[in-house]
Amino acid sequence: MEEEAESERGLQELVDQLYHFRDHYFETHSVDDAGKKQQDVADEMAKTLLQVKRYEDCVKNKSLYLLQKGKALNVTPEYSQEAEEALAKAVKLNPTLVDAWNQLGEVYWKKGDITTARTCFLGALNHCKNKVSLRNLSMVLRQVPCEDEEERSQNVMESVKHAKEAVQMEVKDGTSWYILGNAYLSLFFRSGQPTKISQQALNSYARAEKVDPTATCNGDLHLNRATLYTYEQNYTEALRGFAKAAQLDPACPEPSAREQQLLDFLGKLNTLLTNKGKVKAKKLQSMLGSMKPSHLGPCGDGKYQASTGKKVVLEQKPLSAMVPGINTGAVVLGKVVFSLTTEEKIPFTFGLVDSEGSCYAVMVYNLADHWGVLIGDSVAIPEPHLKQHEIEHKGQTFSFRSLRVETPLLLVVNGKAQGANSQAAPKVMYRPQSE
Repeated sequence: MEEEAESERGLQELVDQLYHFRDHYFETHSVDDAGKKQQDVADEMAKTLLQVKRYEDCVKNKSLYLLQKGKALNVTPEYSQEAEEALAKAVKLNPTLVDAWNQLGEVYWKKGDITTARTCFLGALNHCKNKVSLRNLSMVLRQVPCEDEEERSQNVMESVKHAKEAVQMEVKDGTSWYILGNAYLSLFFRSGQPTKISQQALNSYARAEKVDPTATCNGDLHLNRATLYTYEQNYTEALRGFAKAAQLDPACPEPSAREQQLLDFLGKLNTLLTNKGKVKAKKLQSMLGSMKPSHLGPCGDGKYQASTGKKVVLEQKPLSAMVPGINTGAVVLGKVVFSLTTEEKIPFTFGLVDSEGSCYAVMVYNLADHWGVLIGDSVAIPEPHLKQHEIEHKGQTFSFRSLRVETPLLLVVNGKAQGANSQAAPKVMYRPQSE
């Protein structure tokens, strides 16, 4: 019996070493070797499997042997039919083998069978509450097919709940903190983008890096956090995040593509703001001369309803009088001189020139696909939220001021408030597969 237990321990240690090699790769390799990591892990897997084979006759408990064999085959990001077969046999022989259920769920996930993956993780939890099943369930809940938006939102709420439970089971597990960050990221975009949830996501990512140094080498963490930074207009950190993600996962084209898209957007925006949309001076003078007090609409007649729900009188001020943050009690009015959209179409950005000739970017979020403004439109913005941008990245610098508008409903275009059909929920891009 003692000899058999020793064989089981030896087999488990062998496979654990394989996962340690993968998860701690950058402790023994330079970040410059990131492009070799996938092949190095595959090579290590092949060596490990040869050694696993030697235990086949020593380990009498076939379910444990099949678990470790399937686990070794499951170390790479690709789906393995051989891993599925080994793990399916393991759970058939011993339905209480929680680790096998979790591994089998991951195999089905890689296969694209999200529903069966979810069943596996739930099956594992039925036998024993554990952090791996909880965080895996958190991830799949955000990907299972849904009949409607209400079900999707409910799944995101459940996803956060399970990720929190995983963290509570072991507060020093960086993977659990990272997955909680992703769950908050999804909730952020599903619940009206409250700052509190955005901060919870960022705090979770920071905790992941604090408790687990290997989290710093997680390209998906940097990519997902950069997505949040982009939305929050923290462009310097977003660009750094995309660049770091690209460095850690050179085989994935998305991070470098997103970095370049953001650089292109900022470059075009800077140029358009400097040139006031390339509108000729005479035409611009004519446009500004056509602005009327009536273009303020409900922002100019003392009937503007503030976020507090009270009616307030707004004072019209020039763009140059705006200070960083929310300018309570003020309204600005200007003419649209250009518009610019990103590939994600969030935000819709346009240039606004006021009567003094100042040109600021206006960035509008949560807009419906059909909504927009035209060059020459008069736009009034109540209680503008000003941000001063000073961005430097890889030798490029950008400096401009923007007004952030959370929804088109806050804008008055040509004297008219925008209807409810101008607003839509934004879509978020983040990497769920390798969480």
